[in-house]
Amino acid sequence: MKYWVVHIAETGSTNRWLKEHGGEEDMVVWTDYQTAGRGCGTNTWESERGRNLLFSVLIHPEDIPANEQFIISMAMSNSIVKVVSPFVENVSIKWPNDIYVGDRKLCGMLIENRLQGCVIKDSIIGVGINVNQLLFVSDAPNPVSLANLTGQTYDTAELLQQLLEAFDEEWTDGEGVRSRYLSQLYRRTGFYRYRDALGEFLAELMTVEDDGHLVLRDIDGYSHRYAFKEVSFIV
Repeated sequence: MKYWVVHIAETGSTNRWLKEHGGEEDMVVWTDYQTAGRGCGTNTWESERGRNLLFSVLIHPEDIPANEQFIISMAMSNSIVKVVSPFVENVSIKWPNDIYVGDRKLCGMLIENRLQGCVIKDSIIGVGINVNQLLFVSDAPNPVSLANLTGQTYDTAELLQQLLEAFDEEWTDGEGVRSRYLSQLYRRTGFYRYRDALGEFLAELMTVEDDGHLVLRDIDGYSHRYAFKEVSFIV
């Protein structure tokens, strides 16, 4: 893909900026600071001015059915893992699309798709990666940055370019997106504690379906299928 890349010093959120200014071209906007950065649901995203990589990508995928839109989330998640893995070990994807290093959160994502009939018209992929920030003061339970982990600082513009290239490679090899995603999942083997509407339980991760539903199997052998926000990981 060829992207029109725009850098702005400050905005409310890069996703919102693309909603207001994006058109028919594939486009990227990245910023030094968001005044109203969001995560999934009601979550907010803490980021010190000029220290992290905050960007959104507007794409116009062709012929992706609405019930297969999760491939976009998988492709971007895989791309981020590919780019940050040379710097740190034990990188994984916490379903649906948080990037973890060990048990700590390095990156969050917010994807907003618009439909036209039964296919995707366009998709805005908002990403926040903790890069050079050293101190986190919000009540987020487990944030971490590349600088925290390595003691080094990184060029965010260069990281963005690497991520866009990796994302393009994911689309080129679309058949392998899901298998790569599954192989890099957080807690992909073994039993761990989860919580759903009925309480806490032990389960192992079985798969993530094409439409994004998570399938767990409890210690009694029963399978449970969850949409986003229906189950949480106890970290």
